[in-house]
Amino acid sequence: MIPTLYWIAPLAVIAALSCAGLFFFFMLRNDPGTEAMQRVGRLVREGAMSYLRQQYRVMLLAFLGLAVIFAVLAWGLGLQNRWLPLTFIAGGLFSALAGYIGMQTATLASTRTAQAARSSLAGALKIAFRSGAVMGLVVVGLGLANVLFWFWLIDHVTAPSADGARLVMITTSLLTFSVGASLQALFARVGGGIYTKAADVGADLVGKVETGIPEDDLRNPAVIADNVGDNVGDVAGMGADLFESYCGSLLAAAALGAAAFFADPALQLAAVLAPMIIAGCGILLSIGGILLVRTREDAEQGELLRALGLGTNLAAVGLVLVAAAVLHGLALPGAWGFWGALVVGVATGIIVGRSTEYSTSARYRPTLRIAERATGGPATAIIAGVGVGMLSTAIPILTVGTAVLLAYGLASGFDMAAAGAGLYGIALAAVGMLSTLGITLACDAYGPIADNAGGNVEMSGLGPEARQRTDALDALGNTTAATGKGFAIGSAALTALALVASYVEVIRIELIARGQELLPLSHGQSIALTEASLSDFMVHFEVNLLSPPVLIGILFGAMTAFIFTGLTVQAVGKAAALMVEEVRRQFRETPEILAGTVAPDYARCVTISTIGAQREMLAPAVLGVMVPILTGLVLGVAGVIGLLIGGLSSGFALAIFLSNAGGAWDNAKKHIEAGHFGGKNSAAWRAAVIGDTVGDPFKDTAGPSLNILVKLMSIVAIMTAGITLSWSWL
Repeated sequence: MIPTLYWIAPLAVIAALSCAGLFFFFMLRNDPGTEAMQRVGRLVREGAMSYLRQQYRVMLLAFLGLAVIFAVLAWGLGLQNRWLPLTFIAGGLFSALAGYIGMQTATLASTRTAQAARSSLAGALKIAFRSGAVMGLVVVGLGLANVLFWFWLIDHVTAPSADGARLVMITTSLLTFSVGASLQALFARVGGGIYTKAADVGADLVGKVETGIPEDDLRNPAVIADNVGDNVGDVAGMGADLFESYCGSLLAAAALGAAAFFADPALQLAAVLAPMIIAGCGILLSIGGILLVRTREDAEQGELLRALGLGTNLAAVGLVLVAAAVLHGLALPGAWGFWGALVVGVATGIIVGRSTEYSTSARYRPTLRIAERATGGPATAIIAGVGVGMLSTAIPILTVGTAVLLAYGLASGFDMAAAGAGLYGIALAAVGMLSTLGITLACDAYGPIADNAGGNVEMSGLGPEARQRTDALDALGNTTAATGKGFAIGSAALTALALVASYVEVIRIELIARGQELLPLSHGQSIALTEASLSDFMVHFEVNLLSPPVLIGILFGAMTAFIFTGLTVQAVGKAAALMVEEVRRQFRETPEILAGTVAPDYARCVTISTIGAQREMLAPAVLGVMVPILTGLVLGVAGVIGLLIGGLSSGFALAIFLSNAGGAWDNAKKHIEAGHFGGKNSAAWRAAVIGDTVGDPFKDTAGPSLNILVKLMSIVAIMTAGITLSWSWL
């Protein structure tokens, strides 16, 4: 019987999508500004939609081709879960839809934010933040709606059964939804990152450094592509990334809850539904937090940051209190332990975000040290940034490691043998971290809206007061963007770990589906598959640190993270080189552009970034999909588990390093531009610009994309578990 608390989840979906619609129409009712402002906004919006149309065409072909392959494997050969072809399409479709809605909102909101900034800082903040909230609420609303729908549908058509195997089968089938969402997220993150950084490098190196014109100047041919890139990477890309993490954490927790309470169907159902109910509570609390974000007219930077922090922190505190009531209302045994695991996840998100802020904000010593080293030239600035990035991995990794230990221990009563409850606790920690994603993502999506608003003010020739207000909003957006990247990386680590544990449950279901009843152990012993523990599976598949397949898999996982990073960074380099040459060509062949008498060919730069992004994103995507499949075929289940652990550990650390080093270089440059160490156009500034250019593909392409790689490899491994069991060499 469905518990009454369950209805919180569908009500929250309705509330999220309704509020997103209200915020969207609130934004549309505001003044879009002068004709010049609307022209700039129209150019950016057309460029963004042109990119999305091109990307979605590529994705459509890829998804349809893969769906046919999955249909043959699932419905023809019986080697895949029969739901995979349908859930795969749905995952990709709704992830793309969330990105499209967010992109439309952001590109329409920037001109209105710029217009509001002409008279009011508080009004501009309200428009920008509530427009960002559209992205946040659409992601969580569509994500939870899909989880609820597919759970209802698969449950409805699955034959009744008295034992717990039925819910385990249903929840492991649900995991297939993440396949499409993960692949779409990878396309969005990698493609968006390549696009935005190619445009950014072209605009900066030729426009700012070589020619000496301002950053947001309509004489720069790459300036529109640069503004488009902010939306492509930080709105559509981040939205797709966190949509996949959000769904993945809920689905992994449901699958592990079904396994943990296998022996009691009533408690098993409660454990499966608990993540969905908690996510629903998080959505409602996020809406309340969003409504609380406001500021007074003459607010300083610290007050703006506190305004965003108030809504986010109140949502987190509210979730902690509500989750206790939910878990006890569901009468789960050890509810306080599971609640503690969820609180650990909430605290982990806060600590990782603050750690990222410390490593990248110009208010703290690490970034200030890079700015100081820039006085010695580009080499010392780059060396300092690399050092900061490497050192910044310590706190997030220690925090996530401690969180895993605490979540496992609290959920299992610190009984390390109680793996089922412990792993469910880790999954709940990931759910807790992501439950208030509605407001967390709103803070992140707000950043590119404010950034584009500042560019619109500059390009439209508005007064200095408007630029001062948009600069204040933009500076705040840089902080929230850096914190958001740290949050995304930390949540990816916890979600990926829960998915690795879910892989074993999928193996169990695959073996049962083949008619196998016993799991052979060592010395001729065996145990019923339905009763086998995680440790029993490790014994059966010989998963230990001295096993060659495990060791090789770990090395393959680490190698994959580095090859993926190399491919994405080189892709940015190739696309950026084309952009630099195009900007130089236009300046060289049409000198009237710099005189301001002839408009540049903005469309050509947009096209170069779009084509470059679409072409170069394919190799990283193929790598993420093929490596788990090939590892499974050669090294079997043990090798795949090693691969996932190696990819998670190295990918997590590498993502933190890349994102924080790039963010610190960026803010060191901004600190110098503010008048320190010689100010703009000084030798230190030119050195910092080079450091920032090196860091651009780090923080906006490779680093964020690694989040998705570690999750995608886990999802692909889950998807191909049947193939691994049937055709593996070892």
